[in-house]
Amino acid sequence: MYNLNMKEIIDQKFSEERVLYNIKDTKIINCHFEGIEDGESPLKECKNIFIINSFFGLRYALWHDYNLNINKSVIQTRAPMWYCRNIYIKDSLIESIKAIRECKYVKIENSTINSDEFGWFSDNIKVTDSEIDGEYLFLKTNNVEINNIKMSGKYSFQYMKNLVIKNSDLNTKDAFWHSKNVLVENSYIKGEYLGWYSNNLTFKNCIIEGTQPLCYCKNLKLIDCEFKNCDLAFEYSEVNGNILGRIDSIKNPLKGSIKIEKRSEIILTKNSKHKDACNIIFLD
Repeated sequence: MYNLNMKEIIDQKFSEERVLYNIKDTKIINCHFEGIEDGESPLKECKNIFIINSFFGLRYALWHDYNLNINKSVIQTRAPMWYCRNIYIKDSLIESIKAIRECKYVKIENSTINSDEFGWFSDNIKVTDSEIDGEYLFLKTNNVEINNIKMSGKYSFQYMKNLVIKNSDLNTKDAFWHSKNVLVENSYIKGEYLGWYSNNLTFKNCIIEGTQPLCYCKNLKLIDCEFKNCDLAFEYSEVNGNILGRIDSIKNPLKGSIKIEKRSEIILTKNSKHKDACNIIFLD
């Protein structure tokens, strides 16, 4: 991607519509995209672009671009990156609704993201050492790796396939609904109604907090996890694994085997589908 013969645009201010349309092999340094013309799509259909220490305030700033490297920059506009391929973002701030949509091969490092509807309908995203805040994060996005992030959201990671989260702090609500093939490891997850209707969801060395977690799950696995303020868990779920400490209550699990360190409340109502199909063992 990097080319010693790249053109350079330095210390410029742009505000017109499609002002740098279809440029290629260019470094943009200390530039400002904002102004009275309020032109949309300043960098559309571009290829091999390095953006350094620049500001974007124009809508739809980076659409249909290929090979974007964004460093030490600020993006504060609506829907800034759609339909792009090969994006690398580092040491930057994104404060934009609907950032990253229908993109492929995105890598984000040491950045701060404040974006509702972030990362929708995309593929192959890696986020490390960053903070993310927004509702409906990563809807229907596949093949995602997350490591060491602090996240605040509500309806996160829904309808996703192939997701790995490690060493992270997740403050969310209805996360992982209808997700498939998800591993969460060495993380803290606070949410309500966590993981309903998921398939092949695994938590390893995690702390999970919130009411009515992990109901209607298929192939749910728990490995050395703690539960805090969790009641009515696992209703109609297939669950296998072990729980450290105790859990407030388990209600009508469908099947599987759970080992729990300390005695906890088990609720089996007349609506339980298979009262004896889930084997629950207390170790105290």
